[in-house]
Amino acid sequence: MSPTALILLFLIIANLPWLTERVFLVFPISSIKSVFVRLIELVVFYFASLLIAIGVEIQFSGEIYPQSWEFFVTTFCLFLVLAIPGVIYRYQWLPMTAKLK
Repeated sequence: MSPTALILLFLIIANLPWLTERVFLVFPISSIKSVFVRLIELVVFYFASLLIAIGVEIQFSGEIYPQSWEFFVTTFCLFLVLAIPGVIYRYQWLPMTAKLK
């Protein structure tokens, strides 16, 4: 898997909590999903994306390079940046279109 494809996959994964009202894309809820639930989903999806990246790293080099805490803070911040389109869609685009109707 190329690095570009991996980043595009992470872009899709980072935006999943903001695009649906189901928890983890599976469990329907009776009310509107809160921001707290969306942030918990985002953290879980971050760890899932780390597992995907580890799998790609093992496939590419055969071993996992040890990382320190700075790596995880940086990658989590980048994951949050990738989630910005979903946040804008949920909290700016949808209310704006509902107001125009």
